[in-house]
Amino acid sequence: MVGFKPTDVPPTATVKFLGAGTAACIADLITFPLDTAKVRLQIQGESQGAIRASTTAQYRGVLGTILTMVKTEGPGSLYSGLVAGLQRQMSFASVRIGLYDSVKQFYTKGSEHASIGSRLLAGCTTGALAVAVAQPTDVVKVRFQAQAQARGGSRRYQGTMDAYKTIAREEGLRGLWKGTLPNVARNAIVNCAELVTYDLIKDALLKAHLMTDDLPCHFTSAFGAGFCTTIIASPVDVVKTRYMNSATGQYASAGHCALTMLRKEGPQAFYKGLVTPHLSLLISGTSRAPSQWAVLCFSHRFMPSFLRLGSWNVVMFVTYEQLKRALMAARTSGEVPF
Repeated sequence: MVGFKPTDVPPTATVKFLGAGTAACIADLITFPLDTAKVRLQIQGESQGAIRASTTAQYRGVLGTILTMVKTEGPGSLYSGLVAGLQRQMSFASVRIGLYDSVKQFYTKGSEHASIGSRLLAGCTTGALAVAVAQPTDVVKVRFQAQAQARGGSRRYQGTMDAYKTIAREEGLRGLWKGTLPNVARNAIVNCAELVTYDLIKDALLKAHLMTDDLPCHFTSAFGAGFCTTIIASPVDVVKTRYMNSATGQYASAGHCALTMLRKEGPQAFYKGLVTPHLSLLISGTSRAPSQWAVLCFSHRFMPSFLRLGSWNVVMFVTYEQLKRALMAARTSGEVPF
């Protein structure tokens, strides 16, 4: 990322790679219940699925979903799929975040001044590469998060490794790579929204001398990145989750999944887990005064969803920046070989 002075020793690719994966795992540990609630909201309304939420459990908002899950399935359900989630972040975030600077420098041919175009291209590239590495872990994570069970009830998957084996046995190796295309689209968009927005905000704050390259600057940049990502990436994220969780043959493709959602549930389906019912009316075309929409957008169902992705970005970027500096200090003193 931007921020290092010419006299500073820039972090190596290994430092960025390990730092990004570790920071993403820490962020996942803290925000995983919010992510699980988001998945349950996104699949709610499907007529069928490979592993669907209970038909008796009606989820209303992120906080309501969390409370319902704790009541009906126990607190442990909020962390269902955590192992696969950490596997995903260690492989996925390491590539999409850790290699971003290196790929950006490749596109700019080493120039210190990167254009928005080269930043966007770097974000799309590392986001797509990350999916190629981590797609099976994402499928297993979504399946675990989507399955609902009563206290003491049976589980389809007995553990993370069992899930990999069961999916491969029942659906073939293609099952582990299900939803790759929508996931490539989703993560190219997410990566651009997160990394490019963070990069641009941080760069602007430093160039305007409003902040120095420290914790407040990292927090502000990450907060802005989380907000932009929440708005931009939600539709493709919902399609990705629905398609990954679907039964074999339920959808012919990710595009068919999107069209089915639009036809059966309307445009608001693409913002499940994000918007309020009132904001859904805006998407559908109902007119309201701008001031009314401003209030509705930040009501009790939008804010928890934004805080999920916003908090993940804040924790991840702040931790990543600190880990980079700590690892480089250790490398300079000879404590680590990389």
